[in-house]
Amino acid sequence: MQHPAPVRPEDIARFDTLIDARSPAEFAEDHIPGAINCPVLDDAERAIVGTLYARQGAFEARRTGGAMVAAHLAEYLRTVFAEQPASWRPLVYCWRGGMRSGAMVQWMRLVGWKAEQLAGGYKAFRRHVIDALEVLVPQLQIRAVVGATGSAKTRILHALAAQGAQVLDLEHLARHKGSLLGSLPGVSQPSQKHFETQIWSALQAMDLARPVYLEGESARIGRLSVPPLLVQRLRHAPCIEIEAPTEERLAYLLRDYAYLGDDPEALSERLGVLTEMHGHETIARWQGWARTHALAPLFQELMTLHYDPHYGRSQTRNFTGWAARTRIAAPDLSDAGITALAGAILRHERTA
Repeated sequence: MQHPAPVRPEDIARFDTLIDARSPAEFAEDHIPGAINCPVLDDAERAIVGTLYARQGAFEARRTGGAMVAAHLAEYLRTVFAEQPASWRPLVYCWRGGMRSGAMVQWMRLVGWKAEQLAGGYKAFRRHVIDALEVLVPQLQIRAVVGATGSAKTRILHALAAQGAQVLDLEHLARHKGSLLGSLPGVSQPSQKHFETQIWSALQAMDLARPVYLEGESARIGRLSVPPLLVQRLRHAPCIEIEAPTEERLAYLLRDYAYLGDDPEALSERLGVLTEMHGHETIARWQGWARTHALAPLFQELMTLHYDPHYGRSQTRNFTGWAARTRIAAPDLSDAGITALAGAILRHERTA
């Protein structure tokens, strides 16, 4: 009897539904884009089965775990899967394409659905992502959008995307604005694995023959690391510098970071990490402004004393094409001004 060919990550699009049979914690750390989580063991049950395996052996772990798996599968047949037609083709995966996804596929096939199992499970998908990034990233025609703090670089990326350009917004994928004050209130950063999965997913939809606009990031965004190959490619990309006057940058920062005034103590605490660099007197002044919601003088000094003095040196060090950069004047960082800046960048690209 001839067995069907193993289903690989590149075959996922052939199926109607992608099901992740792993625990909720595993799913939260990372998962294949588009998958729904139908765990056959929840987090607590998985821990119980693992403990039984270590202390009493494989048989006892399978006996106890099997009852748990059966209960979950019965519930899914009554609920999540109940309305699926006979022609439904689900693809199921777990960590390594083992017993958890295998059990679900077996029951689905008994019902009559043409269910299949992803060969190698999530582990194979993870290897697929890493390998694909190593192939795709060197082919990217990157344009690095750079500029001093407050130059509205992220908003310019959004405007570029709205005008049809290809954009890879790493800060959006990282759920972080990339600076000392860049963490977003009430928003946790994804895991490193999920960050890389999102980058891979974004690149799948891109035309490698067209430019891709990225913000000139550092190698880290919050606690996440930008893939080293992407950092290297970014460092050697042509640079587009946004040149905005100080007063316009300050006005933009006061709009874009207004929420920092909602938690003055948290802002004050974050400023404290700069004590060694700027001294107790300066940090005490900044923390006082933070606690009294005086964001305008605080942001003004952060620009002039902390960010701006290091800007030119860091760009020269980080970007090999810095000396030959394209300079775009940005006298207006209002919404209309940002839209106009994006148009100017695209016009320059077409005539370069």
